[in-house]
Amino acid sequence: MFETAIAGSLPKPSWLAETQKLWPQWKAEGLELTQAKKDATLLWIKAQEDAGVDIIGDGEQSRQHFVHGFLEQVEGIDFEHKVKMGIRDNRYDAMVPQVVAPLRLKGRVHAFEAQLARAHTTRKLKFTLPGPMTIVDTVADRFYGDKVKMAFAFAELLNQEALALQADGVDIIQFDEPAFNVYMKDAADWGVKALERAAQGLTCTTAVHICYGYGIPANVDWKKNLGEQWRQYEQIFPALAASNIGQVSLECYHSHVPPDLMKLLQGKDVMVGVIDVASDTVETPEEVADTIGTALQFVPKQRLFPCSNCGLAPMNREVALAKLKALAQGAALARQRYGDA
Repeated sequence: MFETAIAGSLPKPSWLAETQKLWPQWKAEGLELTQAKKDATLLWIKAQEDAGVDIIGDGEQSRQHFVHGFLEQVEGIDFEHKVKMGIRDNRYDAMVPQVVAPLRLKGRVHAFEAQLARAHTTRKLKFTLPGPMTIVDTVADRFYGDKVKMAFAFAELLNQEALALQADGVDIIQFDEPAFNVYMKDAADWGVKALERAAQGLTCTTAVHICYGYGIPANVDWKKNLGEQWRQYEQIFPALAASNIGQVSLECYHSHVPPDLMKLLQGKDVMVGVIDVASDTVETPEEVADTIGTALQFVPKQRLFPCSNCGLAPMNREVALAKLKALAQGAALARQRYGDA
């Protein structure tokens, strides 16, 4: 009960990449970089286990960015001539690669880190991939001319890698779709369908992560303009509840999301964000347990999985580690409080 997990990313050590940046530059090249990525992955696997986290991830240590880490292994994408583009409905500008030809995988994308993680933990293993709608929002289309067509092209490639990750022994495959919280009508109309295409044929647990973004200034400023109640989830949860995706990860703690919106996910496992990634203040176990208690009003206890609101990649490493411990300790306290409820 209350198995804990992180949303996906964790801070990169200073010897691997620039710290506290969303698009960090690597500190090494070639075989030295490969070894550094391996070392960082093993470090965070051990750190998660030591903190008491139940479902382990690789911390996305081998990816510069959660979307581009996948795109680097896709043919038809020009990384040499990136262009500046507003993403997430122009919330912030990013230098993005261009889609210039039919999309195909060059080969396996994440075999190295998935197999490494599987070999070094006996706990449940979750692996994250970007969702098709969010990928479409993070590239410049110079070929397809139709974002839905391009989304389904990416979904096919994601599905190929997801099936291979399942064969690697991954227990949970999570697709990250922050774009669902920005383009709500499109998400309900075709985004969930593209997501289901990406998850087609999987027999492991499937999940989707939908948040209000990393704790970076552009996202923090955006949230200030969302009003007293953040009701974006209300427009997309019904479509997800009707989908074949097994788990939904959402932002809860220190957000203005009305907790009763979780009722819209009846029949799904709910990864409830109990750790704030936009603040360096470390939650107490009591605060984590209180958030779990609030969510229990709307989610059955056997379907509730305490999680972080979003990835911790841009966060200070020591703060992130302390938050992992708070997550696990808070879930343990919640088991004591609500185990017999």
